[in-house]
Amino acid sequence: MQLTAGTLRVSQGTPPVPRTAVEQRAAAKLKGRKILIIDDDRLNIRILASILQNEGFAITEGDSGERALELYEEIKPDLVLMDVVLPGIDGFAACRELRARHGDDTAPIIFITAKQESDDIVEGLAAGGVDYLPKPFRRKESLARIRTHLQNRILGEQQKALVDQLKAANQAKNRLLGMAAHDLRNPLASIRGLSEFLRDGTVGQLTADQLDLANTIFETSQSMLTLLNELLDVATIEAGELKIHKEPNNLTELVEKAVYLNNINANKKNTKIVFSPPEEAPIVRLDQAKIRQVMDNLLSNAVKYSPPGSIVNVRISGYHPAFTIAVQDQGKGIPENERHQLFKDFTTLSSKPTGGEKATGLGLAICRKIIEAHRGAITATNLPHGGCEFSVMLPA
Repeated sequence: MQLTAGTLRVSQGTPPVPRTAVEQRAAAKLKGRKILIIDDDRLNIRILASILQNEGFAITEGDSGERALELYEEIKPDLVLMDVVLPGIDGFAACRELRARHGDDTAPIIFITAKQESDDIVEGLAAGGVDYLPKPFRRKESLARIRTHLQNRILGEQQKALVDQLKAANQAKNRLLGMAAHDLRNPLASIRGLSEFLRDGTVGQLTADQLDLANTIFETSQSMLTLLNELLDVATIEAGELKIHKEPNNLTELVEKAVYLNNINANKKNTKIVFSPPEEAPIVRLDQAKIRQVMDNLLSNAVKYSPPGSIVNVRISGYHPAFTIAVQDQGKGIPENERHQLFKDFTTLSSKPTGGEKATGLGLAICRKIIEAHRGAITATNLPHGGCEFSVMLPA
């Protein structure tokens, strides 16, 4: 049935068109949804209102672009039907203004137009419209277009609600992690410190069995403390509270200190970390504590996954606009089918530490987030003759 301004054949007495079960369910879900009709032709409004009210929609009418802006703020419609040619500002201008005010939350705007040239359609879509209703109105086509965009609107609302729920759950999880890690860290630090006193003989000489127990307590508490610190880091990062305080730093000195301290643990595996400094020390704006954390993680991983007696090579290369820190180990490398998991949270690969060390699966994920916060990049590459090279690129 075609309906035009000159042929008003839809009225309250028009018998309802039979619907399929699917159409009935769709109509029930959309019943009561608010539709704003903007047209300066009263007959067009009567035709559309008659069609839509029979479907259970709540209709509000306006006759100008300015009135469209006012009514939109008052009723917060679920969909707008807007004529293109209006007194004052036209439909395209009103649509652009609504998009400017409400962004992605703007209700779908369908233009009403007798023009069907592609340029007019393109202009309407460019203004922010989602579709158009051609005149004369065809009841089934008009309803199909309107229902489709209303259903998309509902799906968008449901998706947003789900995302908000997931965000809230994630925030609650991060708070719980942070509280648990914070409350457990101090007692664990005390256990580690006391076990260190025991094994150092501060409270008296221990038998071999007692010393073995003290060492076990120290190593276990140290592993748990590392895990808690990493959980706190993850909770901080996911909560969006990672703060980067950049200051000019001598990159060579920073890496040298990290190499020196990590060589102490490396010596326990008869492994040596060798640093090859550049001829000219680069000065880079970075957060010293955070980059030290990254270096400590990469160096300890290189020692952890290399066999005893290995050499871990470290070098700095590059110039403006970026410098690269490379750490090369002599381990088994990264299995190609697991490479995509390397920098994800709580992910451990099939490669195992060579000295029975613990791995939490959080260190590299934290490194990636710290480096990305510096607008840098971190990558891993298997070397031709075995081993792996981790590269950290930092903008100069």
